[in-house]
Amino acid sequence: MTNVYSFDGILVFGLLFICTCAYLKKVPRLNSWLLSEKKGVWGVFYKAAVIGTRLHIAVAASCLCMAFYLIFLK
Repeated sequence: MTNVYSFDGILVFGLLFICTCAYLKKVPRLNSWLLSEKKGVWGVFYKAAVIGTRLHIAVAASCLCMAFYLIFLK
């Protein structure tokens, strides 16, 4: 279990947030409801979804590296 206040906990949270927003972008009803705003506080969800869809290979590789680190090295 990772601590949220440690550096690796923040990385895990960021990766999960980006992956979740990218997945929610594929769901039509949630896309129009949650990801419609592009500015402000709700714009963070939109920006994370854009990062997740445009950099999907880098995000997937980062998730695999973080999983390997958490399972075997920590």
